[in-house]
Amino acid sequence: MDQTWDLLQTGQREGYKIVYINARIIDPSTKLDIQNSFLLTCGNKIIEFGISHKIPSGVDAVVDCKGLILMPGLIDIHVHFREPGQEHKETIQTGSKSAAAGGVTTVVCQPNTIPAIDNVLLARYIKYRALETSYVNIKCYAKITTQEKKLTEMALLKEEGVVGFTDDGMPVTNSLLMRQALLYSSMLDVPIAQHAEDLCLSDGGAINAGKISEELGIKGILSASESIMVTRDILLMKDIENVHYHVLHVSSKDSLEAVAYAKSLGLNVTCEVAPHHFTLTEDAVLQYGTIAKMNPPLRTEEDRLAMVEGLKNGTIDCIATDHAPHEHSAKDLPLESASFGIVGLETLLPLSLQLYHNKEMDLMEILAKLTYKPADIIRIPRGRIGKNLIADLILVDLNHEWEIKVENFASKAKNSPFDRYKAKGRVMRTIISGKTIYSLKI
Repeated sequence: MDQTWDLLQTGQREGYKIVYINARIIDPSTKLDIQNSFLLTCGNKIIEFGISHKIPSGVDAVVDCKGLILMPGLIDIHVHFREPGQEHKETIQTGSKSAAAGGVTTVVCQPNTIPAIDNVLLARYIKYRALETSYVNIKCYAKITTQEKKLTEMALLKEEGVVGFTDDGMPVTNSLLMRQALLYSSMLDVPIAQHAEDLCLSDGGAINAGKISEELGIKGILSASESIMVTRDILLMKDIENVHYHVLHVSSKDSLEAVAYAKSLGLNVTCEVAPHHFTLTEDAVLQYGTIAKMNPPLRTEEDRLAMVEGLKNGTIDCIATDHAPHEHSAKDLPLESASFGIVGLETLLPLSLQLYHNKEMDLMEILAKLTYKPADIIRIPRGRIGKNLIADLILVDLNHEWEIKVENFASKAKNSPFDRYKAKGRVMRTIISGKTIYSLKI
């Protein structure tokens, strides 16, 4: 296996033309799916694509896709890159390298860094640090609240480029403060994203409250701790015009029922699910221990099946990893004391494609939830193929069978329960702004 890398500091130089031939081009936003196709980029943009067996004249480089899928790069709107403050766990550079290896061309960093992203200077730091060190496009949320439990300067933060607001890692428990945040966000036309958790119900819990927590004698986290908060927030937003409420890493059947009800009322409520919540259950804790500890926790088989059904019926809008890197010592502890979270950027695509290979979902539906749908939630013009759009693309071998090995991850962290997992489907090339930044040759 030969991996090549090129740090993204600028896009492809102006006027440089690359043609991708013999491609199966898929664009979920338009349901385009054409074989034996070509795509031509010039500089950082797509300028032409379609069916052709001929190489256009005047190109600088030719890439033979050999029948593989050429599609928009993946968008992951929920990652933790730990910078600033916990660079021993991950950095923007290492996290973005992990993203590139997973075919993720744009990420949204969560603001629970040290210090937290709750002011313009820190938001500006993330932006410029990304320009210096990132392999992929970096966006970020800012905090809803300050350390003093007041609203952040939301208007100024939006001007600085943040794409939404969340206190992820912790919920906004104060109902009045949450309603004020929803009101301000409606004026700014940005989403409020909630880590839905009633801390009084979950306090001290390590895993899902159920058969495994009882068997191990460990305090569990009730699924109601999530669904109660989701329901509260939906009630708070009901009479606010132009408000967008987004539920982070949904995990329980009851939460999905609340989201579905809100959607039936015409409310702008969206939600995301992490691959581990539609792939694993609480039983994984018995096999993997603290490596299978995350918040929200892995839940029951009924909840897992509800996540799959939610993806199929549209209640769940997108898939996001909640990429949460930790050093070995943070996980090598008793279950009650170990840190929550797993890494996920390099397993995002194969775990999602499992739904296709198992004939549970249509390929186009899955890819939509990894591309333009998350892009639409944060209102960025990415995740699509079209003339004059930025050339953020990936080349995917849908049927490539491989074994996931955490020691090969580009991330600093290796905390994944999917080590030695037999996967099908892999990213072979990642292109950002017309420039190949990652390629894999087997």
